[in-house]
Amino acid sequence: MTQAWCEGMLAGMNVAAKVFPSPSTVGLERPDVSAIVTEDDTPVDNFASEKQQRLLTEPIYTSWSGPPLDADGLPRTFVAAANVGMFSTPKEPPIVPDVFLSLDVALADDLWEKEHRTYFFWEMGKPPDVVIEVISNREGAELSSKKQRYAQLKVKHYVVWDPQGLYGDPMLRVFELRGNRYVTMQRAFFPSVGLGVALWDGVYEGFRDVWLRWTHPDGSLVATGVEWAKQERGRAEVERGRAKAALVRAEEERERAEEERERAEEERERADVERGRADVERKRADVEHGRAEEERERTKAAQARAEQLAAMLRALGIDPKADS
Repeated sequence: MTQAWCEGMLAGMNVAAKVFPSPSTVGLERPDVSAIVTEDDTPVDNFASEKQQRLLTEPIYTSWSGPPLDADGLPRTFVAAANVGMFSTPKEPPIVPDVFLSLDVALADDLWEKEHRTYFFWEMGKPPDVVIEVISNREGAELSSKKQRYAQLKVKHYVVWDPQGLYGDPMLRVFELRGNRYVTMQRAFFPSVGLGVALWDGVYEGFRDVWLRWTHPDGSLVATGVEWAKQERGRAEVERGRAKAALVRAEEERERAEEERERAEEERERADVERGRADVERKRADVEHGRAEEERERTKAAQARAEQLAAMLRALGIDPKADS
């Protein structure tokens, strides 16, 4: 892989926060970087590598929620870049990984200033946490001298992706720094970073291939911007469907409530009619009771008159019960 790097990739990174000096650089005179060549304008060597590099940087900024929170529960800064040189000291030549991810660092506001144009260890205060190399030929020494150099620089995790199988199996190699040397990791996940890597057979920017992707702790892929937008549209569509279903249910409930109200009104009207009928029947019963009472009084009066007449007849010596 060429030692060139692209300034254009820097422009896509998070530049909102300023670099925080590390304890090792506080109070020390900054090195003179005016003579350091930070870029040589040599392009990356092939389209496949360029796309692979973008696939490993763009999703970090578009959909990753960031590394695990710090000890105070606050979010942490990070920088991801492709084809950007790393200088460990002003006198050492740079090493240029295809992709790197560094936590707890941030880019300065003015990226065109010489001391901010590339990854100076004395400015950032630390090496990157993950370095990824994509093998495109046998000249990069990714599994020999370059690997040893990253170990010397104390890069904690080193990933080598050999998409053409130039070095045989395995095509994906993941290492962790133990002491001064790298050891192979059984699982391609970096707990301190909160990310892992995995191979993905899919279409990216119109090209189907096997690509190296970042993964979340659960193994799911860190989405690209396009995938994230599609997922958001899908979620929005689901929410619209739920909202529509809720509106339909609400309308059905309103209609049922209206039907219940109408039935209740009908029942009330029927109850009013029944009460009216009951009132009529009660009044009729009262009239009949009155008539019966009048008949009873008339009968009682007739009996009294008959008793009085019988008494008068007996007084005259006439037996009212005798046959006439």
